[in-house]
Order: sequence, then C-alpha cells, then structure tokens
Amino acid sequence: MTELDFIDQLKILATHPAARGLSDDAAVLPFGRHKLVMTHDMLVEDVHFLSTADPADVAWKLIAVNLSDLAAKGAKPLGMLMGYSRAGDDTWDTAFILGLKEAITHFCVPLLGGDTVSVGDGKRTLALTAFGEAKGHIIPARCGAAPGHSIYVTGNIGDAWAGLQLATGKAHASDMETSAALLRAYNRPQPRLDAGRALSSLVSAMMDVSDGLLLDASRIASASGVNLEIDLDRIPLSQSYKALFGDDEEARMNAATGGDDYQLLLTASPETVLPTELTLIGKCRPGSGVSLVQKGERISLPETLGFVHA
Repeated sequence: MTELDFIDQLKILATHPAARGLSDDAAVLPFGRHKLVMTHDMLVEDVHFLSTADPADVAWKLIAVNLSDLAAKGAKPLGMLMGYSRAGDDTWDTAFILGLKEAITHFCVPLLGGDTVSVGDGKRTLALTAFGEAKGHIIPARCGAAPGHSIYVTGNIGDAWAGLQLATGKAHASDMETSAALLRAYNRPQPRLDAGRALSSLVSAMMDVSDGLLLDASRIASASGVNLEIDLDRIPLSQSYKALFGDDEEARMNAATGGDDYQLLLTASPETVLPTELTLIGKCRPGSGVSLVQKGERISLPETLGFVHA
C-alpha cells in the first residue's frame, strides 16, 4: 500500500466538511465569525532531516513547515501542540529546546502542549499541530484554478535543494557567502505568512511548495481539473543558486523538483492586482496535469516531479 492508497482509505472516514476531503494542506473549521485553520506535519530522522543536523535547526524547521501550511491559507498562527520522541541524548534534546525557543520567539506563536515518548535507539520522529485564525470569508484551496489563470510563486525556488547538496557533501561552494545562504534556506525556511494573508482573498488556488514545484503544481492541477503549464525559464533562481549550479536546463530542473522551498505557489486571474512581489511562471490551460515549456516549446517532464513519500 502506498501513502496515497492509505490516504484514500482515510478519506472514507474524514467526512466532516472541515477536512476538505483530505485533499488540501489544512483543515478549516468554523470558529465564531472567523475560521480556525489546522495543520499537522511530521519530521522523521534521515527522511526529513539528517541525523547530523543541528537540533536547533530541526526545531526551527518543525515549526516553519507547519506555519507554511497556515500561510497558504492566509491564517495568522495562534498556537502549537508538539509530539516529541526522545532518543536518550540529553545534549541533543537541550539543543532542540533552545532552537524551539528561538523559533517560538521569532514567529510569535506559543507552544501550548503536546506529548513526549522515548524511542531508545530508534529514529527520532517529531510532530507538530499548528492552528491559526483566518479572518477572510475565502480560504484558498488547491481546487480553484481555471483555464486562463496565471501561475505565480513567491521568492526563489531551488535554494533549499542546493543547501541539501552542500549539507550532504554532494556539492561544495568556494564562496562562504553562497554556502551560508543556501544552507540557511535548507535549514531555516521562512514561511510566507504575511504574503499568504495579503493574497488569500485574491487568489484562485494556493499551496506551499514543500515536495517540489512541479509535484505541488500537479496537485493543484489535479484538484482543479486543469493543466498547469510552467515555463522552465521563468522559475526564479537566486544568484547563490546560479553561482553554484549554473542556469542551464539541468540546473533549473533540479530546482523545480528539489522541494523544501516553502514558498507559495498560487494561481489568479491575470486581471487581478496582487499586492506582493511575485514571479509569473506560467498559465493554466484546459487539460490535466502539469506541463513544461522552454523558449516557447513544450519539453518533456522529468521522470520524478519531486519528493514522493513511499
């Protein structure tokens, strides 16, 4: 059974409207005059973070990836519940707590409770439930894109993938500034909370980029019943990324499939004036799935669109 097969079976149980059919990044529950947005993500050692990672960075990332889901719904974070597995390393645990405190202070979101367990010599598994308040009457989902709508992303794509290559020794940067910038993008992602709140009532679909730009675009395409045509040359790359990997088709494809960007991917009517800095990367067309163009010509998709869970 694949992860998708398992989720399909869970969908039979998750019938409450707030669950959005388990086809979105978060649940949306009516909460007085507003709406409560809830999300839950897990990080597993040697799957989502390296066993050699700084525990403070792991703590930051655990919070950031959950807040990124709230950002995609335009929600203001209200609080968090954490599940933590202890592996018998007090030094690691202490460093994690220091990183957790730093992230809590930075993002101004309180830790309200949770649970801890001991895993002995097992792999650490960390979990966080984050919830926030969305004041608008429109909470963007993956399913609103329509033919003719434009496709945008915030920020740059690929820096986190580049940082992972540095962290695992698969790449080496001679310039310290380049190395630091890319490692920071991988270790300390910045959820686009302000941008999400500014955009949420104006977009037709929105989600964060976690598993790879092309794979997450295919999820919007599937939910919306359209084709997302992305121009490979328009995908925004940072100067640090280009300094290390160049700007050719291979470099751009790696950026588009790498994942861990935690930027916002969104669609909107081309007539809509959007109040934040974005890069136009393509257009929604009739059809299905995601497609790629370069220099005006259709090109083949890579074999893998992004990080696929087993």
